[in-house]
Amino acid sequence: MENITLLAPAKSYLFKPKRVFIEQAALNYDLGRGLQDRFRSEGIPVSVLGAHNRVTGIPGKTPQEAFLEAKRTLVIGVRKVKEFQTCKPSAHYQLPLVSSCPGKCEYCYLLTNLGKRPYVKVYVNIEEVLERAQGYINERRPQHTIFEGAATSDPIPVERYTGAIKKSIEFFGRQSHGRFRFVTKFTDVDSLLDTRHNGKTRFRFSLNSDYVIKAFEHGTPTMPERVAAAGRAGAAGFPLGFLIAPIFLYEGWQKGYGDLFEALNTTLPKESRKDLTFELITHRFTSRAKNNIREVFPNSQLDMREDTRQFKYGQFGYGKFVYPKERMGEVRDFMEGLLKQHFPQAKVEYLV
Repeated sequence: MENITLLAPAKSYLFKPKRVFIEQAALNYDLGRGLQDRFRSEGIPVSVLGAHNRVTGIPGKTPQEAFLEAKRTLVIGVRKVKEFQTCKPSAHYQLPLVSSCPGKCEYCYLLTNLGKRPYVKVYVNIEEVLERAQGYINERRPQHTIFEGAATSDPIPVERYTGAIKKSIEFFGRQSHGRFRFVTKFTDVDSLLDTRHNGKTRFRFSLNSDYVIKAFEHGTPTMPERVAAAGRAGAAGFPLGFLIAPIFLYEGWQKGYGDLFEALNTTLPKESRKDLTFELITHRFTSRAKNNIREVFPNSQLDMREDTRQFKYGQFGYGKFVYPKERMGEVRDFMEGLLKQHFPQAKVEYLV
């Protein structure tokens, strides 16, 4: 396995929208006005909307065109901060900062949740969102309250526009009873590395085998690039976490995931190994997602054969197709072996 240099600069996967929609109310905020001026100065069309959840004007005659155009669309709005959604089992609440992401992963569960026009949305009232988070923290004292910053998004591609993650890390760094966590596939993380996190934010990376990333995670950094970014975050003292998902059982999957763990073992600094978490999720799909995937990615090679899967009802009331028990046993044994070999001190949050 090729060694990955710990501090190698990451290739940039910067998100630059093709069009921007901004909610009228967002122009009451400095960030909203600043973003409007910025995009117009860059020659990007900016349209003003009455409400951020009523977006029209994204082109696309076919589902595939509509999907791809939405991925190049940025919506800027004001988030109502009455209540946060829960985020079990990994956190107590979602921290609503961003929704969707510019990546074009064929299997993405947002194809079920956000439909066929999953445009990227950011909010300008970040301080108000954090004030509401403070309220939840105060209500639950003396228990710790954990917030997830990437429940329906990847916030890193738009971080250079909003600074929302940096502000959140600094906010939680000052908390005695609040904790923050987020996950990303992207590697433009260097602006966060000097943030005063005080160990209160878990910086997580969504990883997969080299084959899965190249075949299905379009427009995202490679496996070595993500691992190198994780190494830089670990060197900056952040508690690290890894989301290995979705785990696919393709021909040669053991070698693919073995290489991934070898790369992590080669790259992570010693000090970051004392507090590592892993979340491992095997591939599953719903009937709705399968239909949407086939429309958006008509040539997809995703294995969605229902006759090789087991049907299971989920916690939200709809069914999904998962690997059968004997195959899940294979995954569990293999992944537990890799963890024991490379990161015996790590905490496995779940393996499903």
